[in-house]
Amino acid sequence: MNIFIIGDIVGIPGVKKVKEELPKLIKDRKIDFVIANGENSADGMGITSKIFKDLMFSGVNVVTMGNHTWGKKDIFNIIDNKNLIRPANYPKGVFGNGYGIYECKGKKIAVINLIGRVDMNVLSENPFIKADEIINKVKDEADFIVVDFHAEATAEKIAMGYYLDGRVTCLFGTHTHVATADETILENGTAYITDIGMTGPKKSVIGMEVEASIKRFLTTLPERYKVSSDENIVLNGGILKVDSESCRAEKIERIKI
Repeated sequence: MNIFIIGDIVGIPGVKKVKEELPKLIKDRKIDFVIANGENSADGMGITSKIFKDLMFSGVNVVTMGNHTWGKKDIFNIIDNKNLIRPANYPKGVFGNGYGIYECKGKKIAVINLIGRVDMNVLSENPFIKADEIINKVKDEADFIVVDFHAEATAEKIAMGYYLDGRVTCLFGTHTHVATADETILENGTAYITDIGMTGPKKSVIGMEVEASIKRFLTTLPERYKVSSDENIVLNGGILKVDSESCRAEKIERIKI
């Protein structure tokens, strides 16, 4: 089974790139299931009902979120959709679901969304403890478990990878928008990569206009971020190959288009 993971989709340019490339990828690379991080898909902050529907129509099976989950109020019209999940370690009682279990080719795939606590400026519960809690719930029901860990600190992501090694099929990082070259199969069988990268304008600062970003760093004054207008759009992601019989990860391959 081939699972395709799409890194943080930034703005309409990123959404358009997914719509253009994903159907071809699904056909050419024999993709069975698609996970995409969509927390930046609406003007760089949040998601809308229309964008969610566009992604689903393009072939995405599950959209994960992150620190900009609530960036657009329209999300409350779709927050209970089973194909949209937000970080599971948000405080108890928050709208939406932190994980879901999906059927694919006779197998069940559990997808879990977690958010980090280091330098994220989001009040959240301990992601390590929450991961334990959810894995204990789904381990006897799901054949595969895939985790999107939306976190800033590479150390926190790496630590989570080792912590969950052998208990989940794959853990991929999102949020920093820069793909890392450390894709690997850990010693107990979990596929891991610190960050899967970004889908959005190439000439940008993590998807945003270069000039505005420089001004913020140069002057320390507030400057409104805007999705870069660069027309060269890149899609960063990865293909996770898992054995349908043993339910173990065989390979994780970085993709850049």
